[in-house]
Amino acid sequence: MGRDNVTWVSEFILMGLSSDRGTQAGLFVLFAAAYLLTLLGNGLILLLIWLDVQLHLPMYFFLCNLSLVDICYASSGVPQMLVHFLLEKKTISFARCGTQLFFSLALGGTEFLLLAAMAYDRYVAVCDPLCYIAVMSPRLCVALTAVSWLVGLANSAMETALTMHLPTCGHNVLNHVACETLALIRLACVDITFNQGVIVASSVVVLLVPCCLVSLSYTHIVAVVLRIRSTHGRRKAFGTCASHLTVVSMSYGMALFTYMQPRSMASAEQEKLVVLFYAVVTPMLNPLIYSLQNKDVKAALSRVLIRSCALKQ
Repeated sequence: MGRDNVTWVSEFILMGLSSDRGTQAGLFVLFAAAYLLTLLGNGLILLLIWLDVQLHLPMYFFLCNLSLVDICYASSGVPQMLVHFLLEKKTISFARCGTQLFFSLALGGTEFLLLAAMAYDRYVAVCDPLCYIAVMSPRLCVALTAVSWLVGLANSAMETALTMHLPTCGHNVLNHVACETLALIRLACVDITFNQGVIVASSVVVLLVPCCLVSLSYTHIVAVVLRIRSTHGRRKAFGTCASHLTVVSMSYGMALFTYMQPRSMASAEQEKLVVLFYAVVTPMLNPLIYSLQNKDVKAALSRVLIRSCALKQ
């Protein structure tokens, strides 16, 4: 195998959420339902944007990418969790663990960067509406999206390589539900100061900087909206940002709390909660938030349903 079994391991054992069979059965049903809703909700968003030409706008181009990220993010971890709920011994091979870590980091970073791009889109829409089409050109939208994906992938490749290269001296029990950076470096039997520094630097690039850009965009948006005298105008302006702001608050809030705090304060249970939040809860809620708070999406759904009924007659 080319690896010293004393230093590295061939598989990891995941402790999961609970060892009680009844609890695991209940969690299986709960997570399976959440995963199904994630696939259906985000799949519907992708289908609507593709079928309805009135949604062929910059905001929905970014939303399309966000839905794709959510589907992939959930699929990178939830199916394995579901299988493990049915098994007595919850193991994952070294290669699969590294692959899961890579995709979760890449998709998580990409989502944070996409949310920043969407905040800029909302900034232009509210603060400079007359130039919106000219500024948010297809070329710029593709460039912002490509940068989000590339930075997310590059950051993940570096962090995954550094994490999986750490020797564990035979320790292979992860107190987690999935292969996650902080849980893996705890198994290392060498100094991890450099890895912790990389995690902080990575968090700054894909989390703190995008969060600051989002905050700056919404500071300008609020300043412009408050100058609008009409109550209806204010409500309409805030309405264009409500769904995005809700998703941003959920996504950045917990991540900042977890990854930007001192390592000594982070607990295994808290890290499990964060992984479950991003892998199960957020992908399920995002399409609901964008559909329930967005008149354009609801109108597009009505048009698609009407056209479908008309074609059947």
